[in-house]
Amino acid sequence: MDIGDHEILASEELFNGRVVKLSIDEVRLPDGRTARWERVSHPGAVGIVPLLEDGRVVMVRQYRHAVGGVLLEIPAGKLDTGESPEDTARRELAEEVGLKAGEMLKLAEFYNSPGYSDEYFHLFLARELSPEPGEPEADEFLEVEKIPLEEAARMISNGEIRDAKSIIGISLAFLGGSIDRDLDIEGSSGDGP
Repeated sequence: MDIGDHEILASEELFNGRVVKLSIDEVRLPDGRTARWERVSHPGAVGIVPLLEDGRVVMVRQYRHAVGGVLLEIPAGKLDTGESPEDTARRELAEEVGLKAGEMLKLAEFYNSPGYSDEYFHLFLARELSPEPGEPEADEFLEVEKIPLEEAARMISNGEIRDAKSIIGISLAFLGGSIDRDLDIEGSSGDGP
């Protein structure tokens, strides 16, 4: 029996929204039994760790309806049709925090919640920042904050930052790692949060 041997027998789309689609799939399992699984389809998303020359990370506070409260996060957004992850990251950086990056490094790629969603996430480190006019989407109300990278790592440890993409991005920036190359980040001890 091969654990990867699953076959979708039927799929019913229950909802097709602005951000996600919800389907119920009937799946044949490797042992021949069938199961009904929910699946959320998402176009993919990006997150950006904007790191200023003085070692501060530019973050946003925003209301998140699904959790019923305000979270402190790195700038992020979903991929638009035909848009590359890096182009999305540059657009979101301008829209959410009014910045553009001279250097954009890929930190990581990952599935956000593969137990029920196919959302694939692209995480970038943005450096050599300068002003770039942009406005958040009409339904986004954001407060921009600049936090020292070391302080942001501490805020992860004490539960003040609870958003997964932000935890992953800040941790990788603090540790100085990148898919593209090792990073030399001023103010980072490299010892981790």
